[in-house]
Amino acid sequence: MSADPTGLANAAVAAAGLASDAAQVAFGEVTLSVPAARIVEVLTRLRDDPACQFEVLIDICGVDYPARARRFDVVYHLLSPRKNQRIRLKVETDEDTPVPSAVSVFPAANWYEREAFDMFGILFAGHPDLRRLLTDYGFEGHPLRKDFPLTGYKEVRYDDEQKRVVYEPVKLTQEFRTFDFESPWEGVDYVLPGDEKAQPTKP
Repeated sequence: MSADPTGLANAAVAAAGLASDAAQVAFGEVTLSVPAARIVEVLTRLRDDPACQFEVLIDICGVDYPARARRFDVVYHLLSPRKNQRIRLKVETDEDTPVPSAVSVFPAANWYEREAFDMFGILFAGHPDLRRLLTDYGFEGHPLRKDFPLTGYKEVRYDDEQKRVVYEPVKLTQEFRTFDFESPWEGVDYVLPGDEKAQPTKP
């Protein structure tokens, strides 16, 4: 975290060639909002500019806002070891519009972008090998999307008879259960085990 986040924001905006309102400072951290078409250029400028020197890509992750037209934020976290400063870049996109890949600027972006594609379905144009990274080959959907069902679409198990892994529709079978929703603060209308031994106190 920079000791002077406002100064860092101004230097980053100047180095990246962005409008002054592209930078936000909150909780001592600087965030830049970047147009998707310019993300590779901005990353390159922040890496090479002597006033910034953000030479390390720490992470790329996705955030899902289903109510927005461009539902995804692609978030880049950069570190400058020489300046001991960090900065965050945000790019908005949707399910169909790819974001230019940052692999040419930071080779470490390779697996980060694959993870964002796997978990959110975010597309990256120019990625050398954009395929799933964490889920299985036949996996359906993208698990970190807000509209992805908690149970998923298929369950995977090993079938001992077929001697292979099989995919089946999710089955959540369980026995009928009854629940006592009575509030413990209001008391219960039945005798708890052991209470029948208690003797009422005499006045």
